[in-house]
Amino acid sequence: MRDVRLVGECGCGDDFCQSIRTAEHPQGQPYGPGHRCVPLLPSSGDLVLDVAHGRIVYIEILGRPPLRRRGEPGQGRSGAGQQLDLPA
Repeated sequence: MRDVRLVGECGCGDDFCQSIRTAEHPQGQPYGPGHRCVPLLPSSGDLVLDVAHGRIVYIEILGRPPLRRRGEPGQGRSGAGQQLDLPA
């Protein structure tokens, strides 16, 4: 994926959830018209993309091994968001 930025973690507190927000959105509010869910077929767990108007706005990652973080926040190119290794 290109141009997908980490805006924030889900924050639900469930130990099986590693979902991330890739766009700002009010918590608990529906995305509305132009939204669709794209379920992917990972080797384990669930991986679902929430897409609004052709843009990935949320990545639902459930029941998967822990994500690895590349470096610490603030490293890398100026303006670049935190990078995660998303498993296949």
